Amino acid sequence: MVFVQLVLLAFLWCGNSALDNGLALTPPLGWMAWERYRCVVDCDTYPDECISERLFRRVADLLVSEGYSNVGYQYIIIDDCWLDTERDSNGALQADPERFPSGIKDL
Repeated sequence: MVFVQLVLLAFLWCGNSALDNGLALTPPLGWMAWERYRCVVDCDTYPDECISERLFRRVADLLVSEGYSNVGYQYIIIDDCWLDTERDSNGALQADPERFPSGIKDL
């Protein structure tokens, strides 16, 4: 029993010795389209819900205007369904030019 108490005490003592370097003071917070929009890419039928540059810019503006950025939200995660069906002339992945006319780098 004493051994268990000593292990528990050591664990509690070590748990309080975190780095004081300013990193990860809060968990990383962000927004990812996948949970809500899955892979909706039909912008003609679903103009407000398709995975597109327009959607990501709108959400980024909302994170700021609704105050989420003030409480730690700092990431917009472009997860899936942004790709064109073909690669560029160098064989690299590229964004769908209709849904992401400015490209991913600009976004």
